[in-house]
Amino acid sequence: MSKAVKQVAGIDVAQKELVVTLGRLLDDFTIELFAYRIFRNNDLGFKSLVEWTNSLTDNQIPVRYVMEATGVYHQKFAYYLSDNNHEASIVLPNKISNYMRTLELKTITDKSCSQAIAQFGLERKLDIWSRPKAVYRELQQLTRERDQIVQERSIIKNQMHAENAEAEPNQKSMQRMQARIGFLNSQEKEIKEDIAGLIAADLNLKQTIDKITSIPGVGELTAVIVLAETNGFELIRNKSQLTSYAGLDVKEKQSGTSIKGKPRISKKGNRNLRKAMHLPALTAVKWDDNFKDIYARLASKHGIKMKALVSIQRKILELIYVLFKNQTLYDKNYITKNSVKTQMALHAIETSSKTVLKKQN
Repeated sequence: MSKAVKQVAGIDVAQKELVVTLGRLLDDFTIELFAYRIFRNNDLGFKSLVEWTNSLTDNQIPVRYVMEATGVYHQKFAYYLSDNNHEASIVLPNKISNYMRTLELKTITDKSCSQAIAQFGLERKLDIWSRPKAVYRELQQLTRERDQIVQERSIIKNQMHAENAEAEPNQKSMQRMQARIGFLNSQEKEIKEDIAGLIAADLNLKQTIDKITSIPGVGELTAVIVLAETNGFELIRNKSQLTSYAGLDVKEKQSGTSIKGKPRISKKGNRNLRKAMHLPALTAVKWDDNFKDIYARLASKHGIKMKALVSIQRKILELIYVLFKNQTLYDKNYITKNSVKTQMALHAIETSSKTVLKKQN
C-alpha cells in the first residue's frame, strides 16, 4: 500500500473566498488530489479551512499551504498561518501561470487553478514563507505610499504644463492644480519624517543603511526601499535569486541557427526594486570610476546605453546584497585591487607554462 510522504493544500485566493484543493505525494512518486472545498476569505473561513484540512490529512506529516501572491488578498490568511505555526509558501503568479501551460488545461476555473497550485507545491521544493518584520512592513507601506504621491504629482505637473501652453490658460484651474501639488508635497514630507523616525528608533537598521549608502548614488530612500521590498533579504540565498526577484534577470530564446532572440531582462519580478535602482545607476555612472568604466565598455560593445545602464542597476542591487550580508562598507578600490591580483595570477600561469615548454624542448 502506498504511503504519503508530502501533503499540500493548494489555494486559489480571491477577494472574498479561498478555493482549496488537497493533494499528497505518495512514496511511489504519484500525485493524488483527493479533496476540494471553498471557504470565506476571513477569520472564520481560515479557522474552518485549517480544521477541514486537519481532518482529512495525516497528522504525522506537515501540510504545506501554497498560494499565489494575489495583490493583498492573500496576506491575512498568510499571517493567520504564521501566527498558528503552519507552513506556508507564497508563489509569484507568473510561475503558476507558466506551470499551468505545461498541464495543457483546456478549461481554466478556480477549481483547476487550485488543483494546479497543489500539484505545483507537491512537485517543487518551495521556501517556507515568513511574515515580514514589523519595521520592514511599515517601511514598505510608507515607501509605496510615497511612490504613489510622486506619480500623482507628476501627472498634475504635466496637466499644468499642457494648460499653461494653451492660448488662454484657465487661471483658476492652474491655482487648483498648484494647491494640489502643495498638498502632495506636504504629504511626502510627512512620509519622509515617518521613515526617518522608524530608522532612528532601530539602531541596527540605521547601521545597515549607513553601510548600504556608502555605495555611490545609493541614498537613504533607496536603501530603505530595497530592505523593505526584500524583508531584509529574508528569503534571498544568492545574487542570482535577488536579480530574478527584481526582474533584472536576463531571458534569451535560442534554438539552432534559425531562432535567436535578443537577450533582454525578464521584468517578471518586483517593479519597485527596479524603479529604485534607476537613479542610483545614473549617479554611479557619473561619479564612480568603476561603474563608469563598466558602463562605457558595455555601451561601446552593444551600442545601447539603456542596456548598459540596466547592467549597472543589476550590479548595484547585487552590491547592496553583498554589503548587507557581510556588513561591510563599499570600497571603490576593491575591483581595481582584484583586477591587479587576477592579472598577476594570469601572468604567473603564463610564465610557468612557458618554462615547462622550454624544459620539454
